[in-house]
Amino acid sequence: MSRPSIPGSGLAKGLAVTLRTMTKKTVTAQYPDTQPELPPRSRGVIGLFEENCTVCMLCARECPDWCIYIDSHKETIPPAAPGGRERSRNVLDRFAIDFALCMYCGICIEVCPFDALFWSPEFEYAETEIHELTHERDKLRDWMWTVPAPPALDPGAEEPKEIAAARKTAEKLAAAEAQVQVQVQVQAEAQAGTAVQVQNKSQGRTEPTDPQGTDPQGTDPQGGPS
Repeated sequence: MSRPSIPGSGLAKGLAVTLRTMTKKTVTAQYPDTQPELPPRSRGVIGLFEENCTVCMLCARECPDWCIYIDSHKETIPPAAPGGRERSRNVLDRFAIDFALCMYCGICIEVCPFDALFWSPEFEYAETEIHELTHERDKLRDWMWTVPAPPALDPGAEEPKEIAAARKTAEKLAAAEAQVQVQVQVQAEAQAGTAVQVQNKSQGRTEPTDPQGTDPQGTDPQGGPS
């Protein structure tokens, strides 16, 4: 047999729970007055670093939702040297992502070979109309500046290949520039010496010569004393 309930026992238990929680520190975040602290790798939106995009279309082809729209055109680049061959390159006209279709899988970011797409923790992009969730490249570029910096590397880790290659390229360019400066300096000194010789000749200055054919030490050309 169940015990008969005491009238008002449920109310007393509820008040006891209320009293216990009143003495504890609140954990409710007062959003939007207080912004949440998101993890560094939060998947909010996708930022576009337009300078790195080569319009390879790999992200649009690999997207399982087909929510990436890219338009481009080709431009002809004149040859860098006379007699060279003209080249063509793709120029980005439109890069848009429909976040109403995006499922935030991150495949586009993983497959991008030129690091043009990044995760941003920005999440405040709600719209009242679904068609307004298609954001163009200007908005994606603005989100790029909210991308957090990558975590620091382990002090004992090897130098990344990209940084090592960039450093070697910079060292080669610096060495080439130094060599060019040395060559320019040598040419300037040679030109200055030539200008001095021309000026001396124009003023009638010539090196003194000995009419007897002796050398400056006073010895005869045949080997005897002068």
